[in-house]
Amino acid sequence: MAESFEKKHPVLAVVGPTATGKTALGVALAERFGGEIISADSMQIYKDLDVGTAKVTPEETHGIPHYAVDLLEPDQTFSVADFTALAARLEAELSARGKLPILVGGTGLYVQSFLYGVRFTAEKTPDGLREQLAAELAEKGPAAMYEELKQADPEAAAVIHPNNQVRVLRALEHYRATGKKLSEQKAGSLPPERPYRSLVLGLDFPDRAQLYARIDRRVDKMMEAGLLREAQLVYANRDRFKTAAQAIGYKEFFPYFEGAAELTPCVDKLKQASRNYAKRQLTWFRHMDGVVWLDASAPDAAARAAALTQEFIAKG
Repeated sequence: MAESFEKKHPVLAVVGPTATGKTALGVALAERFGGEIISADSMQIYKDLDVGTAKVTPEETHGIPHYAVDLLEPDQTFSVADFTALAARLEAELSARGKLPILVGGTGLYVQSFLYGVRFTAEKTPDGLREQLAAELAEKGPAAMYEELKQADPEAAAVIHPNNQVRVLRALEHYRATGKKLSEQKAGSLPPERPYRSLVLGLDFPDRAQLYARIDRRVDKMMEAGLLREAQLVYANRDRFKTAAQAIGYKEFFPYFEGAAELTPCVDKLKQASRNYAKRQLTWFRHMDGVVWLDASAPDAAARAAALTQEFIAKG
């Protein structure tokens, strides 16, 4: 057992809620320790959705390669199983080149599934099931479908937002196709040993008001950077861009485009939705074991992260 542990590749992860400075810290650590970055963000995988997803800019990368960004058209689907397969390939390539793989992002399901080595089996969806669920959604509405999920798989419902119809239907589809909860599948798909030696650094602000103020400022900056144009693109293609049409940062503006709301209340709604999302992200990462939390507001946060990374690498 000890021998297999020695052979495990080291993987670093920088996680936490939105607007805590994960991108900047990931880049700083990559510069210092010869790392390259794998984005663990379920929306940054899409091309043309840059502002609303807070995608890293060329200037922010400082020349550090970022992977799992700008890979797909917005009308393509991308699942956690797709991510774990992609990240495993990238990790192997980076480690083979002597680079430290650094996962950076706030999609907890992606980070945890990859680091824990969750194996996803390709399940066959019975013919017509997906269409049947879509028809039920149209007939009963999202609230009724979410209620059904809460009854069938309360654990899955707890981490899926009621408005995220894509994920609600996916979880119901899995339950109806297999008779098993998603949580049961995950528990049954964990290997006896985790595939990597990992250090997970979590960024958070002890003062919740400080985090919320940063989120509000970020939304204001997004508006200045052209978020409305991007949301208009998603709205115009909402039947094709199904994932983006459900995403925070875009759907809040749909009432404005439909003439049903003024712009300011839509921006306020986005700020509130982003704050709520940050709370859900924190809940997820707090339940992950082994996360080393750093005070993102501390002047020495980056230095502490570097010291922890140095110690982690030295242990290898």
